[in-house]
Amino acid sequence: MNLNITARQLDMTDAIKSHINNAVESFKKYHLDIISTRAVVSADERNGKKGYIVEFTINLPQKKTVVIKQKDKDLYSAIDLAAERAQKVLRRYHDKEVTHRVAKLSDVENLNFLEPEDIDESMEEDTDEIIPMELDLYKPLSIEEALDMLKASGKQFFIFNDLDGKTRVLYKRKDNKFGLY
Repeated sequence: MNLNITARQLDMTDAIKSHINNAVESFKKYHLDIISTRAVVSADERNGKKGYIVEFTINLPQKKTVVIKQKDKDLYSAIDLAAERAQKVLRRYHDKEVTHRVAKLSDVENLNFLEPEDIDESMEEDTDEIIPMELDLYKPLSIEEALDMLKASGKQFFIFNDLDGKTRVLYKRKDNKFGLY
């Protein structure tokens, strides 16, 4: 991981550099293969109040860039707060990567699957039986029949096959009239 530290309008001391290095080192625990990190530390004085701005720009693989900006009166607390926020974002990326990981084919091949004879016969007796049925949905309807069915059901739309074999949609409009596709 490349680290670039830049100071604007203040002198960069070794203590500040080491504090930033320690903060950036804590990012490695998420194992995200961070490409580079840029830390910009600048002094800011507005309305007679002194403050410091710390900005971390973290480049991750697959074109992901995390930018964290933190402003505080104390330089070290600004660095710590920015590092905490960056860790929170990196933890979220890490958790997303770990939970959405796809299994490799070699991992699937090593799994021991149950053989059909290993299945308990008592479990087979307790399962529900599924009986396929012929639905009325496939029976061709006239538009008048479909309109009557839509009115009786109280639904917003009704999909049916008309007498010509086309799939049609009959729907109720906002003005309580009916439309047909």
